[in-house]
Amino acid sequence: MSDSADFFPGFASHWIDAPAGKIFARVHGEGRPLVLLHGFGETHVAWRKIAPALAKRFSVVAMDLRGYGWSAVPASEKGEHYTKREMAADVVAVMESLGHVRFALIGHDRGARVGQRLALDQPGRLDKIALINIAPIDDNFGDGDLQRVGRARFLAADAHKPEELIGLDPIGFLDDALKNATKAKSLEPFGAEALAAYRQAFNDPARIHAFCEDFRAGATIDREHLAADKAEGKKLAMPTLLVAGEATFPANGPSLVAAWREWGDDIAESRVDSGLYPMEETPAETLAALEKFL
Repeated sequence: MSDSADFFPGFASHWIDAPAGKIFARVHGEGRPLVLLHGFGETHVAWRKIAPALAKRFSVVAMDLRGYGWSAVPASEKGEHYTKREMAADVVAVMESLGHVRFALIGHDRGARVGQRLALDQPGRLDKIALINIAPIDDNFGDGDLQRVGRARFLAADAHKPEELIGLDPIGFLDDALKNATKAKSLEPFGAEALAAYRQAFNDPARIHAFCEDFRAGATIDREHLAADKAEGKKLAMPTLLVAGEATFPANGPSLVAAWREWGDDIAESRVDSGLYPMEETPAETLAALEKFL
């Protein structure tokens, strides 16, 4: 991957031993610990526009999820090693290695799924959690956005059909996914250097398989874990903020807050003028919402 250090002035680079293998993280700041988890098609670079500001108030850890960016790519079939429970265990290992037993978490897209899993499995770890542009996995909420739902179903299909199709034009697939999920239907919010980092991380058969495994786990094992939680009455025990991009979850659509209230009692929402990637499309507005909550 092209060197992304310039995006994170003053941040140290770490490769940390975790269940997946080595997990890459950029670390900087003082204050309460805060971990940032990116979404599909991206890496820790997704946080470049807001992490330096957050580091003025928090000890920020921006990490690459397993299978993404510079982190390890565990071998897996049928989603077995890309369950959100295993990915959450990586987060715990990274944070403990840096001396943080309890922390706040901001998760975007796939990273929000990991955050929800961690919050349900180990509530004592998290003092606050912010979930960016994600609906609960166990309802039909997302069906309003057929493009995203269709892509998720495609990626979750049996191996190795999606891998083979994406492999014909990985960069085209990634660019299309990123562009179509923004409000402006443009790659402009990402910028040339960040796009180069995303493309480099995506253009690798082992990682393409990992992304598909992430979605296969989401469609099967992760759903089973959540169904078990629901049956037990498990909830998000900590204050939770939903950040919703207007173009992704329109205000006149189903209520995101109402859907998440099944999972927690302390749920707030902040709406921002963006598509799926508010950290990159509207960073100032997104930063303000997150800082107010944290």
